Amino acid sequence: MAALNAQTRHTEEEMPLATTINTTPLVDIMLVMLIIFLITIPVIVKTVPLTLPNARNIATVTKPENIVISVDRFENVYWDNYPIDYNELAVRFEQALIRSVNTKTPLPEVHIRGDRNVRFQAIGRVVLAAQKAGVPKVGFITEPRNGMN
Repeated sequence: MAALNAQTRHTEEEMPLATTINTTPLVDIMLVMLIIFLITIPVIVKTVPLTLPNARNIATVTKPENIVISVDRFENVYWDNYPIDYNELAVRFEQALIRSVNTKTPLPEVHIRGDRNVRFQAIGRVVLAAQKAGVPKVGFITEPRNGMN
């Protein structure tokens, strides 16, 4: 028994183990990272000066059910290269949706090709007609660079 007591007895010089985690370095690092983000984010975010139609062109898969609407600079609207009146758009979109539901094909996507110099109002009318008809996906087709920097 004496040997057992000798091994388990603590001396006054020994300190018990600290069982808590020191979080001070973690808090310091988090504060430094917060300051770095607060300084760099306003530099990254840019606003206002515009010339939009230049965009990174993502290859689109042309599907037969997709509807391509073109709007030229004179605000003429074309449905798959055939002229159409703005008032007919919503009806034609609805017919295309009904046709795709009846034939059990995927719902059509509307791809809008707008001339660079067309007023936004002309494009907005096409988007509004698609929304009224219930078209689930509307996209815009752009050129990769359009000769601009």
